[in-house]
Formats: sequence, structure tokens, C-alpha cells
Amino acid sequence: MGFEQLAELRDRLRAEKEQVKIDSTKQNERKSSQQKPPSEQDPALEAIWRLQKYFPLAFPVNPAPKVPLKEGILNDAEQHLELLGISNEQLKQGIATWCRGSRYWACMTENAPRLDLSGQAVGSVTASQALHAKQQAKRQRVKARGNPSKRKERIQESVADTTTK
Repeated sequence: MGFEQLAELRDRLRAEKEQVKIDSTKQNERKSSQQKPPSEQDPALEAIWRLQKYFPLAFPVNPAPKVPLKEGILNDAEQHLELLGISNEQLKQGIATWCRGSRYWACMTENAPRLDLSGQAVGSVTASQALHAKQQAKRQRVKARGNPSKRKERIQESVADTTTK
């Protein structure tokens, strides 16, 4: 192989390598344009992310257990809208979403301290609030599994169908 052929091979390999770089860059750009940032996915998730960033003691990141929040925490958080960089509506949605679900209801036990934005205890969960949280968790489990009485009816119907065939 002569010097001219080696130089030609080198140039061809460089061009192929450059083309691979360009193709991978275009592919990454397509992927990033398809993925929406959290703020475009769901405004409540964006609000929760910002609350976790600025108030980590009141809004701990999973897998840490959630903590009962102070009654009226929304009013306190509204004072920090500019810091959070979200709208009042987003804040309401974020806190509502945060306070819904089994992870939050599990932390709502009688006499558990309620925390403000800075993580300071400013009250405690009452017996009636703990009972309400327990009922909400039970409703969610039933809803997730489907209505048991309807499931029993469906099973009976399917058994009847198989015996008649």
C-alpha cells in the first residue's frame, strides 16, 4: 500500500468518524425534543419539585417518608411564590397532589407533629384527622383493586358461564 492510498484511507476514516458524530448529535437532539421537562408534563409535579428543592424538611424526597404538614401550609407557601417561580394555581395543585395518596396518609398518625415549611413542629395530628387518613387510604386500596362486591359478581357470572358451556 502506497502513501497515497494510506492518506486516502485516513481521510475516508476521518470523514466516516465525523459523520457518526453528526448522526449521534442529531439523534440526541431528537430525543431531547421529544422529552418534555417536568414543567411541561404536569404543573403539579413542577410545583412539588420546587417545593422539595426549597423546603426539603417539609417536602422530603422519596424514599423518605412524608411528614404531616401544618394546617394552612398553602398560605405560608403563597408567601414564597416568587422564590418558587410558579403560579398560585400550580402551588395549589402541587400541595393537593402531595397531600393525596397512601404515602401521605400513612404519615398521618395520631399525635404526629405537623411541620411548617422550615421543618418546625407547629401542631399535631388529631385522632379524627388520623381516622380520616386511614379511611382515605382504605378507599384508595379498594378503588385500586376494584369494587369487591362487583368482582364477586363477575366471578360468579364467569363460573356460571363455564358450567353452562
